[in-house]
Amino acid sequence: MNNFDAIIIGGGLGGLISGAKLSKEGKKVLLIEQHHIPGGCATTFKRKDYVMEVGLHEIDGLDKNDPKTEIFSDLKVFDNVEFVKVPEFYCFKNERVDIVIPGNTKEAIDVLIKEFPEEEKSIKKIFKRIHAIRKEFNNLPLERWKVALLFPIFPLLYPNIVFNTFNTIGKFLDSIIQNEDLKLVLLANLFYYHDNPHSMSLIYYGVAQASFYGGGGHYIKGGSQKLSDYLAKMITDNGGEVLPGNKVTKIITEGNKAIGVEYQKTFGKTLKIKEVFADTVIANAAIPNVINLLPKENQKSLKQKTEKLEKSCSLISIYIGFKKEIKELNNKHYSTFVYDENVKNPSDMMKNYKGSFEKRGFVFVDYSQIDSGLAPKGKSFGVVCAVDYLTDWENLDEEEYKKKKEEVAQIFFKRLEKLIPGIIQEIDCYEVGTSKTVARYTLNPEGSVYGFAQTPRQSGMFRIPNKSPIKNLYFASAWTNPGGGFTGAILSGWFCANEILNE
Repeated sequence: MNNFDAIIIGGGLGGLISGAKLSKEGKKVLLIEQHHIPGGCATTFKRKDYVMEVGLHEIDGLDKNDPKTEIFSDLKVFDNVEFVKVPEFYCFKNERVDIVIPGNTKEAIDVLIKEFPEEEKSIKKIFKRIHAIRKEFNNLPLERWKVALLFPIFPLLYPNIVFNTFNTIGKFLDSIIQNEDLKLVLLANLFYYHDNPHSMSLIYYGVAQASFYGGGGHYIKGGSQKLSDYLAKMITDNGGEVLPGNKVTKIITEGNKAIGVEYQKTFGKTLKIKEVFADTVIANAAIPNVINLLPKENQKSLKQKTEKLEKSCSLISIYIGFKKEIKELNNKHYSTFVYDENVKNPSDMMKNYKGSFEKRGFVFVDYSQIDSGLAPKGKSFGVVCAVDYLTDWENLDEEEYKKKKEEVAQIFFKRLEKLIPGIIQEIDCYEVGTSKTVARYTLNPEGSVYGFAQTPRQSGMFRIPNKSPIKNLYFASAWTNPGGGFTGAILSGWFCANEILNE
């Protein structure tokens, strides 16, 4: 007799959402998380008086057209977690342009036309396109894309999705816009999804950006850990179990069917292996890692589907506690994206991300602009974030690694001082998290924060489905349908749970 209806490997948002939904519907769930807290990238940690946010800058949408609204309502998230709306979408700065983009479609269009009047038609066309994609995307049952594509009526019902399936945002912008700085402004937050505009799926970009413009951005008061903790509590309140500090070492199979897992303590001297069995196993983990958890005879089909897929970039984050609220230093914006003058057009962005930290594009998120709940009164928290790759850090011994982290922190502090004079003297404490840090805490290969890269070939209908080739084994993470990021992980957990419930 099985101990549980479902075992979930990993406590990131995909696993937590799927576990919460299954628990709510009466299923007995066991969630096993190798870290000492649930959440994955939706976590926080403390330094001195500061709650330091690991991954969330802002979450998109939460309007009536956002599927997360239905998900959060069903799971009563809105009744238990407080969301604070951020004041604008973002500020963009380079040597030529300084502009603030509102988190509202009409206002954003007006601001962009005022700055780039010669591109009025193109600006309107861009917003029309991304909102059309979002509308069709949200009307489509994503977990059924491959089935839907088999029917001739699909292109008639969803022409924007079909037409844009193989297009990239870089190619699309190049086809309708002449002004290179306008392209850069529209791509300012590209690394929230991917690192290369000319290989970034237009569909994925369109849905995500239109969601920000449609509903604005929101932050979880007190940090993203609040959401993770609430979802974990839903599981335990409904008779399930959450085991942090435990690591799954093997998926137990019977023929080509998953029937349970082996696990042991992540830390400590007692590393006794335990077995537990369930009707369903959900992997909220990097799919390349899941392959290694399977017996060799079950690995082939999954390897064939994934071995040629490209992994996403990673991120470096410098978490900073400030002795005062940074808005008192005349900083007026929540998110400020800063690009070096050497980035002249979208083709330069990837080269810049691969280049030196002295010139690499970055964002500074100033949480003092909202009631974030992350610092005591009179103090504040902020983060510098940029694209990062494991190649920036590999082959360094422990001392070299620490030294380079400090050097990079100081580089960004100097750049931050140029942006906000006086900010360096207000730094109270800081931590540097690199791609190597991401790999260590999430076990994601190469520290990939978005799973498989959001390229046209790997996005949407071509994404790894939630149901694996192994019977009773499912996926719920950034590595599966529909893609990476907070929203992607949340949707993956929802699709996964509902597919299991429907079966």
